[in-house]
Amino acid sequence: MARLDILKKQQARLSEDIAAMLDSFVIGSVARSPSMSGHNLTTKVQGKTVTRYVRKDLVPKVLEMSGRYKKLWSLMQELSKVNFEILRLEQS
Repeated sequence: MARLDILKKQQARLSEDIAAMLDSFVIGSVARSPSMSGHNLTTKVQGKTVTRYVRKDLVPKVLEMSGRYKKLWSLMQELSKVNFEILRLEQS
């Protein structure tokens, strides 16, 4: 099997994995506020830090969704590398 065919299959698998995760993720990190009793979700929006309060019963779900974003980001990085290799092979 040619290298290009292997990369195309890897590209399709990564695209499917990414598409499956797109509907349930949040960007940011969850932390317990030292001065308050609750948890916060912190993220950057247009260069500014935005903090949102997370209710106690939602913390496990928000942690899971935040972790899903980290996995999604790494899958996108991997797909980018595969796409570049495909581009390089198709041009030669």
